[in-house]
Amino acid sequence: MKCRACRAGAVIELPRHNSALCRDCFLAYCRNQVSRAIDEHEMLRPADRVLVAVSGGKDSLALWDLLLDLGYHVDGLYIGLGISGYSEPSAGYARAFAQSRQARLVEVDLKGHYGFDVRSGAAADHRVPCSACGLSKRHIFDRAALEGGYDAVATGHNLDDEAAVLLGNVLRWDLEYMARQRPVLPATDGFPKKVKPLVRLAERETAAYCVLRGIDYQVDECPMAAGNRHLGYKEALGLIEERSPGTKAAFYAQFLERAAGPVAAAAGTNASTSLHPCPSCGAPTTSQLCAFCRLVERAGGDPKKRIPVSAG
Repeated sequence: MKCRACRAGAVIELPRHNSALCRDCFLAYCRNQVSRAIDEHEMLRPADRVLVAVSGGKDSLALWDLLLDLGYHVDGLYIGLGISGYSEPSAGYARAFAQSRQARLVEVDLKGHYGFDVRSGAAADHRVPCSACGLSKRHIFDRAALEGGYDAVATGHNLDDEAAVLLGNVLRWDLEYMARQRPVLPATDGFPKKVKPLVRLAERETAAYCVLRGIDYQVDECPMAAGNRHLGYKEALGLIEERSPGTKAAFYAQFLERAAGPVAAAAGTNASTSLHPCPSCGAPTTSQLCAFCRLVERAGGDPKKRIPVSAG
């Protein structure tokens, strides 16, 4: 099998592109896909300070590596969720990568900082663990970006992630969530800009990128994610992709091209509530107290603690 670009020995096949690439051409392909996503969607400017949401998995570490190679000023933020047998190894991968690239990694321990872990927080707030986890991570990354003076938060959502989330939202016709499912969410009062530079890369490609770059990452799935509907949607789309390569990319790209704008307009028309600052933490909310502060209070923690991030 020969590389389609240079005719050297190929190391990976890309069925959706009807192509195969050698190591160097594949790494260049990954950098090009991220650069194209950034340019096409006006995600970042060259001088922007970027905070990457780091989990220790392949996507977030590949994203951090790619953005550094593209010349961006990028720091990482890792949140210790207190998941036994999973969180500490994940943190180790994040620390090892940061050390290898001499990059700055900020860590926030949920239990040490706010007084609860994902399991206890979910129980106290009567949520499933994935809901408590997602709520906590979104709040902490938002606050850290704003308090640290970052221009954008970058997350490692890849093409498979976005296609699976879109499928779930379409099946429920959830216009509010569909309206937010764009590669860029502009900064608004109380919310930082959020970008997804990996949307042109499949999950298999980010894994291959890490292997070829020698980046060790957490392979195991979070033990609390068992039964998550998102994983089921990914599996279903994966079966379709096997029979018809390129389906996921076409599904997501056509949504952005043909439907994202009208859906956002419809969701905006249907909006009937206004945001105001949470009296406890200052984050935008439609309730008397934001959902994260309610969770923290019910778990017996202190919601007013500041995130330990400063401008670097």
